[in-house]
Amino acid sequence: MAQLVPISDPADPRLADFVRLRDMNLRKSLEAEQGLFIAEGEKVIRRAVGTGFPVRSFLMAHRWLEPLSDVLDTLDAPVYVADDATVEGVAGFQVHRGALASLERLPLPTVEDLVTRAHRILVLEDLVDHANVGALFRCAAALGIEAVVLSPRCADPLYRRSIKVSMGAVFAIPYARMPNWHEGLGTLRASGFRLLALTPDQAAVPLDKAPMGERVALMLGSEGDGLSSRWLNEADEAVCIPMSATAMSNGVDSLNVVAAGAIACHALLRP
Repeated sequence: MAQLVPISDPADPRLADFVRLRDMNLRKSLEAEQGLFIAEGEKVIRRAVGTGFPVRSFLMAHRWLEPLSDVLDTLDAPVYVADDATVEGVAGFQVHRGALASLERLPLPTVEDLVTRAHRILVLEDLVDHANVGALFRCAAALGIEAVVLSPRCADPLYRRSIKVSMGAVFAIPYARMPNWHEGLGTLRASGFRLLALTPDQAAVPLDKAPMGERVALMLGSEGDGLSSRWLNEADEAVCIPMSATAMSNGVDSLNVVAAGAIACHALLRP
């Protein structure tokens, strides 16, 4: 059973895992150095624990002890219990969901191992917004995508904001990070994947007309510039989501990356 530890001082060194959760530079450094990540809220904590991530500790308001009692009863980890002001003093903002958990990261699979049995995967190139990465994981998980491959510079799916936006879907779909951007697509092609590059260019093949094949990797590019010219050129085919002619005439010629990704993931479900 988890150990309940009353806390009243936000500067208590035992709470180091939870400090300044909105300081992105600090958190990226701390979480990489310590091999940890933070889950926020009852649903996300349940999904993280249920997926098998080892728990380092919890920080929560007293009112969350009962709703999470079945989880806490199965674990041997400290539960730091504090009032809302103390939790806010540690985290650096008002934690509306009232409960935080620090968990250990698990080793990621290699790209080759990840895609061994997959038929439909998502490949993200240099998406740096954590919310967008989390939202795309949620779309991918909901629409039957079997795995996600990240370029080396993609945002961390286990950053608190990514997890929160995905509602824990980052735990439901396996992912791997390419060790080398230049050779990453070659690895996927060698595994038998047809590479489709999603672009706003309306001269590209409409996604619903593109041949799919047994194994398909859908490539999405960064929020501002889209896919790099290198990845566009390496793709087997550039595909687009056809835009309304009226919208185009009004200057609306594309969707944001999350909306486009959701539509494209749904399109991958067809035979």
